[in-house]
Amino acid sequence: MAIEANQIVSIEYEVRDGETVVDSNVGGAPLVFMFGKGQIIPGLENGIVDMNIGEKADILVKPEDAYGELKPEAKQEVPKDQFSGIDLEVGMTLYGQGEDGGTVQVIVKEIGEENIIIDFNHPLAGKSLMFAVTVNNVREASAEEAMTGVPQENKQDDECCGTGGGTGCGCN
Repeated sequence: MAIEANQIVSIEYEVRDGETVVDSNVGGAPLVFMFGKGQIIPGLENGIVDMNIGEKADILVKPEDAYGELKPEAKQEVPKDQFSGIDLEVGMTLYGQGEDGGTVQVIVKEIGEENIIIDFNHPLAGKSLMFAVTVNNVREASAEEAMTGVPQENKQDDECCGTGGGTGCGCN
C-alpha cells in the first residue's frame, strides 16, 4: 500500500556517499516527517512511497533529487576582515544570516592574504547518495498535525527539556 500525502512516516536510515557514511540515525531516534510536504529530499520521499511498515530498501538518489548539482556561481570571494576573531581553516563550516533572514551555511574553500573564498553549495551537492532505509511506522496525521505539518513526535514542550526541565518531563 502506497504511503499517501499528509501521513506521518517514521524511518531509520543510513546514507552513504560512495563508501563513506555521511549521516545515519541507526540505533537512535527515527526520522519522523509528514509525507508530501517537502520535509525530506524528493528522491528519498519518492523512493519510499511504495514501502510498507517493516520493509527495508536501498534507494539511490541522484543529485538533482537530493541537494542539487554543484553550482560554480555559488562560490564567492569575500574580504577576510569580515571574519575577524574566527580562526579560519579550509574546509570549515560557517553559519550566517542570509538576505531572507534564514540561516546560511558556507564552507571555507580558500584562504588568501586579504580574501577568502566561501562556497554556498550544500556539502552534498553534486553527489549521488545511497540510502539504506527501514520504514518503522506510517500513520494518519491528527487534525493538528495536518494543519501545522509538524508531527507530534517532533514537537518540543517549552516546559520540558532544553529549558531547565519541567516537573515530570523525564529530564530531571
